[in-house]
Amino acid sequence: MMFKVPRGTKDLLPGETGNWQAVESLIRETCRVYRYEEIRTPVFEQTELFTRSVGDTTDIVQKEMYTFQDRGGRSLTLRPEGTAPVVRAFVEHKLFGQPDQPVKLYYMGPMFRYERQQAGRYRQFVQFGVEAIGSDSPAIDAEVISLAMDVYRRAGLENLKLVINSLGDKETRNAHREALIRHFEPSIGEFCSDCQKRLEKNPLRILDCKVDRDHPLMKTAPALTDYLNESSAQYFAEVKEALDMLGIPYEVDPNLVRGLDYYNHTAFEIMSTADGFGAITTLCGGGRYNGLSEEIGGPEAPGIGFAMSIERLLMALDAEGVKLGDSEKPDAFIVALDEPSRLEAVRLLGELRSAGIAADMDYLGRKMKAQMKAADRIGAKFVIMIGENELEQGAATVKNMEAGTQEAVPFREIAAAVKQPS
Repeated sequence: MMFKVPRGTKDLLPGETGNWQAVESLIRETCRVYRYEEIRTPVFEQTELFTRSVGDTTDIVQKEMYTFQDRGGRSLTLRPEGTAPVVRAFVEHKLFGQPDQPVKLYYMGPMFRYERQQAGRYRQFVQFGVEAIGSDSPAIDAEVISLAMDVYRRAGLENLKLVINSLGDKETRNAHREALIRHFEPSIGEFCSDCQKRLEKNPLRILDCKVDRDHPLMKTAPALTDYLNESSAQYFAEVKEALDMLGIPYEVDPNLVRGLDYYNHTAFEIMSTADGFGAITTLCGGGRYNGLSEEIGGPEAPGIGFAMSIERLLMALDAEGVKLGDSEKPDAFIVALDEPSRLEAVRLLGELRSAGIAADMDYLGRKMKAQMKAADRIGAKFVIMIGENELEQGAATVKNMEAGTQEAVPFREIAAAVKQPS
């Protein structure tokens, strides 16, 4: 039987992982500069954590979660997103009691959603996200957005667009909710079954519908920004002012809503405008989620965060012709010409690696010519040749592949010669 990778997943082969490692290193360094610390949560959680926080009217909860029962009959779900688990950990481990607030965290790891596979979207995918929990300052909203933009800029992306909106507070959302119901109700029969269910439960979700996005009523729907009360409008103004101070350009889109129920106030998306990137341009999305901590049993702890797909970041890099990482080339390759030489090669290989030198040797018993071709193919900087004469003289022939020079080097001095070539 021939086994294949499960639908919606992907193998990352050695030729691809160099870019992944470069992106991961860049992300960790950016988080260090912004003073965000890594948190790692389990890949599965209690199902109710997501139904309560993400929202039972969302596509994620209704259609996309991988949910199963364990042997104890408990309902568990592979995490479809990272914010709810991080806030759960924040509450469970009482991080709200730390003297320094807000608590600034980042995560990077696999998420799972059962959705139709398309370019840059998989059923198992890797997300990087940050969460700043414990402050309701507009300045921290701008900082989180700035961190996301910095990751893309440091990676070398230039064709980016930041779109922001305000979802307002509870009072704003209630007023807007009633306006949406009045707007859509007379023609709701023309919409998909999901939107018909959302009309009473959460009409804001209708604006995020992928099926009816081109319906004429979508374009004339009441804008949430028209219903902002004074405090919400002031908050949004201060977020924009902070972004202006940071020199981060943005567009305000009154129709931008995020697909998760816990968002309020600031919402944002970062998109690629590169030619040929594809129809789905969103790279990253996030927003403020005051009230999520209380929803899952914790104290009041306002927060804001974002999540970005590593797969889509790599797609954007490809679209702009940016390459971050290549496969590491070895410092040295040992060519052994006979069996006694191979034993010495094994010893020398261990010595080189102990000295921190990336080295390899032939394990197929090939002739010298084939071994030299292999060394050249993998880009070895030095080739170390050992044969009968070299064993007798106690010195190997070391060839500098870039310079095209070679010399006899005593075995005990090879590590130093490779580390500090003349």
